[in-house]
Amino acid sequence: MPNMSGGDAAISALLAHGIDTIYALPGVQSDHFFNAIFDTNGAMSVIHTRHEQGAGYMALGAAIATGKPSAYCVVPGPGFLNSTAALCTAQALNARVVAISSQIPLSAIGKGFGVLHEIPDQMAIMRQLTKWAGRADTPADAPGQVAAAFQAMLSGRASPVGLELPADMLKARGEVTPVAPLAVQAPPKPLPADLEKAADLIAKAGRPLIFAGGGALHAGAEIKALADLTGIRVVGHRQGRGILDARHPLSITQAEAYGLWKDCDLVVSIGSRVSLPLTVWGTDDRLKLVRIDIDEAEMARYRKPDALVIADAKEATGALVEQLRGKSFDTKARIAESLRHREEFAKKVSVLEPQLAYLRVLREALGEDGILLDDLTQVGYVSRIAYPVYKPRTFLNSGYMGTLGWGVATALGVKHAVPDKPVVVISGDGGFMYNVQELSTAVRHRIPAIFICFNDSAFGNVRRMQKELHGNRVLGSDLLNPDFLKLADAYGLAGYRARSPEELRRALDKALAAGEPALIEVPIGEVPSPWSFIEVPRIRG
Repeated sequence: MPNMSGGDAAISALLAHGIDTIYALPGVQSDHFFNAIFDTNGAMSVIHTRHEQGAGYMALGAAIATGKPSAYCVVPGPGFLNSTAALCTAQALNARVVAISSQIPLSAIGKGFGVLHEIPDQMAIMRQLTKWAGRADTPADAPGQVAAAFQAMLSGRASPVGLELPADMLKARGEVTPVAPLAVQAPPKPLPADLEKAADLIAKAGRPLIFAGGGALHAGAEIKALADLTGIRVVGHRQGRGILDARHPLSITQAEAYGLWKDCDLVVSIGSRVSLPLTVWGTDDRLKLVRIDIDEAEMARYRKPDALVIADAKEATGALVEQLRGKSFDTKARIAESLRHREEFAKKVSVLEPQLAYLRVLREALGEDGILLDDLTQVGYVSRIAYPVYKPRTFLNSGYMGTLGWGVATALGVKHAVPDKPVVVISGDGGFMYNVQELSTAVRHRIPAIFICFNDSAFGNVRRMQKELHGNRVLGSDLLNPDFLKLADAYGLAGYRARSPEELRRALDKALAAGEPALIEVPIGEVPSPWSFIEVPRIRG
């Protein structure tokens, strides 16, 4: 049993679990954590940000871009609280993020002494935003706590985990026994009777739909096989975009699915909440529901399914395909109907210019593997329904959390984790300024993400609602911005201004060719509203 500090024990355990980068800000309570990183001689690296939000968002970006664990470290109290917007977004996106917070000295926790950065029951907050949370009280505890955190994070449904490391524990020394990574809980196997029931419902359905979500990002081949065999359209929304290539004739967005919902007689949910259709669009007795999910708690969240398969999406969908082989489906007619419906929808959304023109430029510039992040801007809202996504994990958004301002720092984490892929984030001027300080991080660590700021000098969506829904009571939604090109120059990165889609194309080409971080400002006025395609009324039940 080697004698080591708590900081050394924690870092050794993280390295043993595959973490070789920490997105972090140092501080007095984490001094000995950073000392331990320094002493690894480069085995563990630190990407330091300008704000704790940035550290959390970078870890989130790395996790959602790769599907692998990523970690950040901040000081307790205000430092941890600053990171919780990223942490709750990680929870919403089922991202494998390890949130590490140092802590006040162990002897002072819960005493209310007013120690620097003390807040009441920080662990209680951490537990609300994670799947598992624990604290290492001694150096000997650290390896076991890290191992337990990773075991929980990698078992079952993906979710962030949290770990507290008190300042005095990090400094203390003691005998430490390393703990090897613990066995990950195997997902439940799909039961033959459940698969048979699901297959029977699919075979009998006349107008079914498949909804594929974040729990099925690794099951694209199986979902494509299911669609090809049965001719059932696959709905991708939020994280589910790209699970079935947008160029596939049976791939549709959730906005397109709304027009089919009234007559739909079966929903096959694969790793998806299907929350908006089931809670807003409406259900009735004619609509049957098949759920495939690794998390039993999801099964009856909105309504009891008619068939449930508790299993990993990839294995369950593959087994379901085998159950359906030999059954008869009018696949050719279903494909033809899907193509007609897609063409009709494209005509309807053609009113959303110039947003569509900007998205066409982005789609072409990013190529097959490029990654686009949507940071809640007018062009971003349209991207949810009209941006073609070819592969999973190439269209990233904050899911149901709707985290304004997440884009700049998250894009940095994405690009750092997948440096061989072009990464572009589209923000409005409101959201962009939330984490504008992380442009410094992009330059300091040479992370060549491209930041596009669509500037309408407002929280544009708020202003639209104030005008259209609240009798033109416009208040608090207008913004005074800096000169974004001067701002880019001040941070030391390339800056461009594009006043049209064609100018954006030229600026993007230059920025991507340079291989350096760049800011592109796109002045934009009021544009057509996409909300009639997104916020839609109940149509059944």
